[in-house]
Amino acid sequence: MRELKGEINIGVICLARKTFDYKAALEIYKNIITDLGNIENVNWEVIPELLIEITDAQTASHLLASKEIDALICISGTFALGHLILEFNKVLKKPILLWGLNELPYDGGKIRLNSVCGINLNSSNLYKAGVKNYHVIIGDKVDEDWLDAIRIMKAFSSVRIGIIGYRANGFFNLDVDELDLYRKTGILIDHYELSEIFNFKVENELILKRKEQIDSIFDVSSISEHQLEKVSELTAKLSEFMNYHQLTALAIRCWPEFASDFGISPCAAMSVLQSEGKILACEGDILGALSMLAHKVIGGETPFLSDFSQVNFQKDFGLLWHCGVAACNLWDKKCNISLDSYFAEGKGVTADFVMKSGELSLLRLDYSPGEYHIFLQKGKGIPMEKELKGTYVKVEFEDNVRVILDKIINNGIAHHISVVYGDFVRPLEIYAKLMEWKVIK
Repeated sequence: MRELKGEINIGVICLARKTFDYKAALEIYKNIITDLGNIENVNWEVIPELLIEITDAQTASHLLASKEIDALICISGTFALGHLILEFNKVLKKPILLWGLNELPYDGGKIRLNSVCGINLNSSNLYKAGVKNYHVIIGDKVDEDWLDAIRIMKAFSSVRIGIIGYRANGFFNLDVDELDLYRKTGILIDHYELSEIFNFKVENELILKRKEQIDSIFDVSSISEHQLEKVSELTAKLSEFMNYHQLTALAIRCWPEFASDFGISPCAAMSVLQSEGKILACEGDILGALSMLAHKVIGGETPFLSDFSQVNFQKDFGLLWHCGVAACNLWDKKCNISLDSYFAEGKGVTADFVMKSGELSLLRLDYSPGEYHIFLQKGKGIPMEKELKGTYVKVEFEDNVRVILDKIINNGIAHHISVVYGDFVRPLEIYAKLMEWKVIK
């Protein structure tokens, strides 16, 4: 089932000037409004009339501000006064899509719209005013990748992100400056102790249902009955804990305390819950969780967090692997899908399977002192035999794998990457531009 994209509220205006063919511009605008209505999960706040005078822009900007829009589409129906977009930016302070129209056939030697020049004027005014969160298109259709970039911004400003425990021991590179993250994105992190999960109460009926579910998905012959019960219990606890605290995503310090204090690691439970759409990140990786969330809100189904674990320079492939936590619905349906306890002195309890083949998009939202940046890459998952414990996929990239690894190493990219099936690169490039973050690609 395709993932439903995040909901956003978008304002729409059309600027014009009566020295040009504003009546033709209005007809084009009406058709655009009709087309926009066909796009999923967007609430449109449309100013239906052309905006020509400064007072028009002032009135409309306050009306849109009252609608709490997430971004503004500004169509240059014709060339218009440079004041207009600045009036909107002054009031709204939201990302802007500057949309230029294709020029109409000339009429008596006169240019009819001059829309592209209007885009040039507006972009120059914004840029020189220090406003960089705009994006430009010219054509007949809205840029839906820009809409997806706004979905990411909206999600980050409104989600509840939790972390249980802390980052994993020694994984300093997964740490974040929480207040700087808040300043940049609006995200606040809710902290919980591991004991809050260990002691969270759930009904026995929920545990039994989870046990039946897990037994139906996995070959559990390699683990004990006690371990199966603990996986079932933890699956129920994590699910109900996230629901109770209304968490959009959760980063978990999954070792070493889980195995020693609870009796198992959370890998298998996380695999099950992620197949149900929950965002769960290993080893206390907050930015890993946000990377997965970014993939999800733009339509990516079941993102998973992976290590770039192996490279083969001769055969030019990489292995994306993790110790058994990827969503079980990503199984290739060819190998045996099982639970195993191969690590943490037999208390690991991980999901073990090869993931399906197909087009892949890789993402890491990452932080270095003073800046955020985004690592993006596309690849293709290819078939392989089940030769390892854990969850993994063999990947061929558009560039040589040595080039990919060099980009990761030379830019200090953290060792967790969100991976999702399909092409989900361009919306994140636009998001990075709106945020003025560096793209590493």
